[in-house]
Amino acid sequence: MASFAKPENALKRAEELINVGQKQDALQTLHDLFTSRRHRAWQKPLERSMFKYIELCVDLRRGRFAKDGLIQYRIICQQVNVSSLEEVIKHFMHLSTERAEQARTQAQALEEALDVEDLEADKRPEDLMLSYVSGEKGKDRSDRELVTPWFKFLWETYRTVLEILRNNSKLEALYAMTAHRAFQFCKQYKRTTEFRRLCEIIRNHLANLNKYRDQRDRPDLSAPESLQLYVDTRFEQLKVATELELWQEAFRSVEDIHGLMCMVKKTPKSSLMAVYYAKLTEIFWISSSHLYHAYAWFRLFLLQKSFNKNLSQKDLQLIASSVLLAALSVNPYDHTRSASHLDIENEKERNLRMANLIGFNLETKLEGKEVLSRSSLLSELVAKGVLSCVTQEVKDLYHLLEHDFFPLDLASKVQPLLNKISKFGGKLLSAPSVPEVQLSQYVPAMEKLTTLRLLQQVSQVYEIMRIESLSRMIPFFDFATVEKISVDAVKHNFVALKVDHMKGVVIFDNMGLESEILRGHLTNLAETLNEARSMIYPPARNVSRLGELLPSLAEIVDKEHKRLLARKSLIEKRKEEEERKLLEKERLEESKRIELQKITEEAERKRLASEYEERKNERIRREIEERELAEAQALLQEASHRIKWKGKKPAFEGDKLTKQSVMELTLSEQLRERQEMEKKLQKLAKTMDYLERAKREEAAPLVEAAYQQRLVEERVLHEREQQQEIELSKQRHDTELKEKERLARIKNNKEIFQARVVSCREEENTRFRREREERVSQILQSRRQEREKMRKLKFYLSLEEERQKKLHEEEEARKLEEAERIRKEQAERKAKLDEIAEKQRQRERELEEKERQRREALLGKSTEVPLRTSEPPAVARPSEPGSAAPAAAAAATAAAKYVPRFKRTESSGQAPPPETDRWGGNKQDDRLPQASDRWRSDDRRSSSGSSFGGGGGRFASTWSSSRNPPRGSER
Repeated sequence: MASFAKPENALKRAEELINVGQKQDALQTLHDLFTSRRHRAWQKPLERSMFKYIELCVDLRRGRFAKDGLIQYRIICQQVNVSSLEEVIKHFMHLSTERAEQARTQAQALEEALDVEDLEADKRPEDLMLSYVSGEKGKDRSDRELVTPWFKFLWETYRTVLEILRNNSKLEALYAMTAHRAFQFCKQYKRTTEFRRLCEIIRNHLANLNKYRDQRDRPDLSAPESLQLYVDTRFEQLKVATELELWQEAFRSVEDIHGLMCMVKKTPKSSLMAVYYAKLTEIFWISSSHLYHAYAWFRLFLLQKSFNKNLSQKDLQLIASSVLLAALSVNPYDHTRSASHLDIENEKERNLRMANLIGFNLETKLEGKEVLSRSSLLSELVAKGVLSCVTQEVKDLYHLLEHDFFPLDLASKVQPLLNKISKFGGKLLSAPSVPEVQLSQYVPAMEKLTTLRLLQQVSQVYEIMRIESLSRMIPFFDFATVEKISVDAVKHNFVALKVDHMKGVVIFDNMGLESEILRGHLTNLAETLNEARSMIYPPARNVSRLGELLPSLAEIVDKEHKRLLARKSLIEKRKEEEERKLLEKERLEESKRIELQKITEEAERKRLASEYEERKNERIRREIEERELAEAQALLQEASHRIKWKGKKPAFEGDKLTKQSVMELTLSEQLRERQEMEKKLQKLAKTMDYLERAKREEAAPLVEAAYQQRLVEERVLHEREQQQEIELSKQRHDTELKEKERLARIKNNKEIFQARVVSCREEENTRFRREREERVSQILQSRRQEREKMRKLKFYLSLEEERQKKLHEEEEARKLEEAERIRKEQAERKAKLDEIAEKQRQRERELEEKERQRREALLGKSTEVPLRTSEPPAVARPSEPGSAAPAAAAAATAAAKYVPRFKRTESSGQAPPPETDRWGGNKQDDRLPQASDRWRSDDRRSSSGSSFGGGGGRFASTWSSSRNPPRGSER
């Protein structure tokens, strides 16, 4: 599809395609308009194109296309014209809602049309066949075909709009309105699954807002308007969750509200807080958390009493009665008394969490007292004056259950009060945010509390009581229910009793050792002994306060000095910390700058890649269009062979020939043939219907006659079977009477056998219990011995580890000493070797000196011979190597050239040839040592008396003598 340079051209092309019934191509045209990178500025034609694009998406139910288009339009309008984006989104939601309502209305109309007396008259043959094949009813089928697709599209619309507006600070009101409409959609059509997903979506949006705080258009939650919108949305979520009875989601909504308020450190309005606590009461009552339910009612009572100026006395009395009854409904014993340490810690965390939710504290701090308990709640109710606001019946019930002592007629006094209380309740006219209050819901809890109080008071008076007497004293429950209640109370150490069903009595144990008076007897004894000790040994009086202060004055000065030094070091550390923070800040800014530069480069690279991808897609699109044109022509030729065209064969122009148009034409011709076939089938069905009706009319008299004959036969058969049943009953009765007389003779034997079996089983039970106690004691003894053995083993292992560690340290110290000794020995050996090398070098120098003197003497004799000859000096031939040195000396004298000083001699004008070493240097022992000599000596010393350093002088002398042999010597 070609892209347009102007939006009005694309809109015009789309309208043309819509007029000819090609809505899909029109949608694709507008989609290409918005996804292309040409149009990045808002224009009025672009807005009209967007409205048409949304209408096409709704008509064709293309939610993904609508989402892509809205995202691109948001990028265009975000900084220029946000109101245009708002109008487009509102239009999108309006169209989706309208189509969903139309589908629902159409489904209802279809259902009403099918609701007729004669179903066979209106049903077509295909409907009858479908009803036989499918088990669905007409309403289910119509909902699945008509309503469900539009509801899915409407839900997708809400999700799309929320996703687009989640980070838009300029359209917060539209975001809140969309969330409210989505909540109402879930509430109206009972969509619980979608409601959970919607809550999770909104929760994730808020979490992302807090996570990415540096976004460009992020909403500011500290602003009052934004905060109010978010809070209203959460409260609407809470209301819908309770109306749909999704209590878990309702509790999570309460946590969302609490987290939002902790985030911004601001409490909502009192009207919203009333809704908050009212919903909390419902949630806690459903979850059977009576303690938290009572605290929520108490907070609601305080809120209504403080802020609701229009609250009537009747409504206040009803709320106060609910508060007191909710507090009395809490079990009077602690469930964590016999729990494990882990359960107790979990219960403390849970109580702290619920205290924050109920108290709506923005700072979670533990107080010294217990966080939540029944006793503290009742004391707060008395202190806050709740008892003065309740009805007289509730007040009397409170005194009977908490303060009075009537062990025999407590239930009889409580029952008429409960009958009166159960009739109280109704809607609160002056407090619309509070739901309907019914005091009858607390009656079962009050009956259970009355039973517990009666058992507690009876246990203080009686030691044993018959079960019948106790059942008569408790008219609310039968004894089985009372036994269940007492078992739970005994488990949590509220009462101590045993039920003996053999004797039919209830035995109350003595709980005096566990009473409040004797529970702290050791503490009281310690306090009394401490007082007696202070009376016997009174503390010494202070003679002089100044005398006490003077000895400690130096210590005080020292401490003050140390404190000042510590303060100085602390200040220096803080300065260093500030400098480190500044450096860290600069490093972070530099890293952000580098990261921003990388992001810019990455964006440029992506832009180039996208442009390349667009060109590639355009080329592929052209190839696809050419291929589709060829396929369309092939399809047209094939269809012309298969279909008999009725009338003139259609002709297409070059641009209008597409695969879609050929397929539509082929489908229309096939549909026409199918319709003709259906008309023939309808005519045949009508004929078959007439034939079947005629058959049934002929068979109706015969069926009636057979029915009457069958009635007569069945009546005779029934009378005969009735007579046989009467005779069998008489025989059975006589037989059972004889059996009763026979069994009556052994009744006494049966009772004796029963008593013997019961006594044997009692003895066996006693024996088993004794054996179990012995086995338990043996297990405890073995476990105690095992613990003692493990303790000794751990102690032995610790001692062995210490011994091994000490041996290891001694071994390390020994190794260090050995290494130090070896190092010293090597140093001494090296010194000795150096001394020996020095002596060797001294001897070599002496030998070299003697050799040099001998060589000089020989050279002096050789130079005197050519001077005494009368032959003129001539150049020595190469074949006479022995005369090379004298000839060179004569030539130098004859030419009167300059002779260096080191070649001259004091005795004669001839200088002996210099003796050169291996590297061409002169060997003069009477001069100062040169750098090469120092290097050579260092080299000899470092080699520690090696053969090369020790014999270096001898080798050099031999080599130099071979280079300058004496005259007359042979080579």
